[in-house]
Amino acid sequence: MPAFAPSMQRLIGEFSRLPGIGTKTAERLAYHILRSPSAEAMSLAEAIRLVKQDNRPCSNCFAISESDPCEICADPARDASTICVVEEPKDLIALERSGGYTGVYHVLGGRIEPFEGRTRSDLTLEALVRRVQTHKVKEIILATNPIVEGDTTALVVKEALQDMSVRITRLARGLPAGSHLEFAGRAILQEAITGRQEW
Repeated sequence: MPAFAPSMQRLIGEFSRLPGIGTKTAERLAYHILRSPSAEAMSLAEAIRLVKQDNRPCSNCFAISESDPCEICADPARDASTICVVEEPKDLIALERSGGYTGVYHVLGGRIEPFEGRTRSDLTLEALVRRVQTHKVKEIILATNPIVEGDTTALVVKEALQDMSVRITRLARGLPAGSHLEFAGRAILQEAITGRQEW
C-alpha cells in the first residue's frame, strides 16, 4: 500500500496538531502546499516564522504585541484607571473592534479549568493585583466569557481584589450565556460594555 513520503507525513502530522484540524483536513492542506508555487509556500513559512519571532506578551497587560509596552498601554489617550480583564488576546481584539471601550486591558492567559489542570496559578492574576496596588485604578471590568469556567474565573479575580478600593463590574448579560466574546457582534459588545453592572 503506497505511503506518503516522509516530508509529506511530517507536514500532515504538523497540520494535524492544530486545533480543529483532523487527519483528512491536514492531508488536504499538505497537498495544497505541495501544489502551490514555491513563493506562496515560502511566504506562508515566513509568516509563521515572523509571528513567532516578533510577537511577545506585553509586560504590562500581557496582550500579544510586537512592541513592549503594547500600543494600547502606550497610548496616552486611553483611560488607565479602568482595566478590562479578559481571558485571551482574541477577546481583547473582539472588544476593541466594538469601538465602545477606551480603557486598558489585562489578559489572564486563559481561565480556570480544573478538569484541564488549569488553576489560578496558571493565570496572570498576581500581576493584575500588583497593577491595582501600584496604579490609580478605579474600576475593573470582568469580561470573562459567560460560561461556567468564565464565571468561576471572574469570581476568583473578584476575590483577589476584594480588599482593594476598586469598583468591580461585569459585562452586562446581553451576551448570550455559553457563548464566547470573539463570536459576539459589535453592537452586542458595545451594549455589554455600556450596560456593565456592579458585581
